[in-house]
Amino acid sequence: MDKNILGTNVVAQIGILVHDIEATSKAYADFLGIETPKWFWTDTVDVAQTEYNGVSSEARSKLAFFDMGSLQLELIEPDHNPSTWRDYLNEHGEGAHHIAFVVKGMKEKIAVMEKNGMPLQQKGEYTGGRYAYMDTSKQLKILLELLENDN
Repeated sequence: MDKNILGTNVVAQIGILVHDIEATSKAYADFLGIETPKWFWTDTVDVAQTEYNGVSSEARSKLAFFDMGSLQLELIEPDHNPSTWRDYLNEHGEGAHHIAFVVKGMKEKIAVMEKNGMPLQQKGEYTGGRYAYMDTSKQLKILLELLENDN
């Protein structure tokens, strides 16, 4: 495996899949002693351009974020459409789904990771950037999410 593939070793986010975003958000907020964040839906496929395993997907999720210093906790409640979120939740249940890194040069990073046996699983756009879930479960035992923000 190539070394320093991402050009960073700073984890930006941990993503957790849940069945009930409202209950889980409240539980985390109570545990941390902070206000419960408001959740929101991801964009529709016409905006997000979501692809799962190379095929366009209508998949959407409810998201809630907890900013915790240098690390963000993301709660994800997926809809019923095919996605990494829905399949992983169905297969493994609630819990950790991914760790995320902010990168520059998304296309190049995806190409290098795929060359190293870490295929692209899902990708899409969000306001201000894009994301890609890479299947690193064989090598790293968890999915990695690449986040590239526009400047």
